[in-house]
Amino acid sequence: MKWNVLVLAVACAAHFAFAAETRQERGQRVVNEALKALGGDAYLHMEDRVESGRAYSFYRQQLTGLSIAKIYTRYTVPAPGNIGVREREAFGKDESSSVLFTENNAWEITYRGARPLDDLRYANFKDSTRRNILYILRQRLREPGMMFYSQGSDFYQNRPVEIVDITDSDNLTVTVYFDQLTKLPVRQVFKRRNPEYQDFDTESSLFAKYRDVGGGVMWPCTIVRERNGDKIFEMYSDSVEINRNLTDNLFTLPSSVKMLPKPK
Repeated sequence: MKWNVLVLAVACAAHFAFAAETRQERGQRVVNEALKALGGDAYLHMEDRVESGRAYSFYRQQLTGLSIAKIYTRYTVPAPGNIGVREREAFGKDESSSVLFTENNAWEITYRGARPLDDLRYANFKDSTRRNILYILRQRLREPGMMFYSQGSDFYQNRPVEIVDITDSDNLTVTVYFDQLTKLPVRQVFKRRNPEYQDFDTESSLFAKYRDVGGGVMWPCTIVRERNGDKIFEMYSDSVEINRNLTDNLFTLPSSVKMLPKPK
């Protein structure tokens, strides 16, 4: 009962306090509050990150894979229209297999060698990265053409949220739900064209169990991704470390690696 009263009080206070704002002003304010809640300047200066835990993949709601996982991420200066991040997703205790994403290419690496990812998978990675709210807040806030448009307040999982549409200069939009109490992003949704069926897939991500991972930077230790309402990926991090001075060898292919043909 006390929790319900608190939630209603917060929702009512927010409604009256910001009634005079335009939707653009409200959207910008909510986004700025989220950046501050994530760590502000410390978040903007996060250079790299290592997430360690368990990863699960699904197909048609059925578990298809699970593994010990370690995700290495390093931010770079983004070129116009491109991503500014390198990421290596390593699996297994010995990290014997991994997927490497860079600004221009991506490979699946196993004991057999390195195989370039197919074009669609890499294009989807780039699109998902550019529309990820955690990436947007780190890399894209000052990008020309970014617009923030409030869709008002609502409830998500019994908590009051602020909903903001974020649209870039290419007219690509992601709708983000921000917790009114913590100010942190808890959900995002966007649509992407399915080239096979010529319709649209609805991609959503859920962020939960935020922790201070160093210097006041907050990061979600539970991330769940869904497509058209079906769960496709879960990551549960046991530890998250930032600013580990990750070296280039993590994000480049060894010169001795065998190059395999690209899948057709």
